[in-house]
Amino acid sequence: MVPITMSFPTGPHEEERLKTLLETGALDATADPTLDLICEEARRHFEVPICTLTLLDRARQRIKAAQGLEPGETSRDVAFCNYTILSDEVFVIEDAVADDRVKDNPFVTGAPFIRFYAGAPLIFLKNIRLGALCLIDTKPRSFSRGDKAELQLYADRAVRQIATAEFEKIS
Repeated sequence: MVPITMSFPTGPHEEERLKTLLETGALDATADPTLDLICEEARRHFEVPICTLTLLDRARQRIKAAQGLEPGETSRDVAFCNYTILSDEVFVIEDAVADDRVKDNPFVTGAPFIRFYAGAPLIFLKNIRLGALCLIDTKPRSFSRGDKAELQLYADRAVRQIATAEFEKIS
């Protein structure tokens, strides 16, 4: 098997993460209204125009649930969530135009014109982060330690829902 050259950062447990993601069935499962509801609650709570729940496979970012943006997919190389899944901490970019990692990203230079991004990792198992619950705004903003903790609570609810759906599928 020829390894894929990736143009985005990956963690040391990437292969295990991808295997676990496939085993959950979450990538291919139908839409889950509970995940959409979590996105809507987070979007309103943080007063942002967009909230998404994304899952990252080897080459694509699957937008599994969303409010303010249509679900679908993008190529993984444009996903801010690549940075989010590198650790268990909420990842924040307060002004995307000023951040060298993403300032040339097509979603910064073009629609939806991302300026602010906060992503909470979807921590499924130790060292296994399936994707992220993401807040997106079209204007820069700050994000406090308390905001990070609250966003992680929403992400943890989403992980419980994904795990419940997986359990129900095999029962």
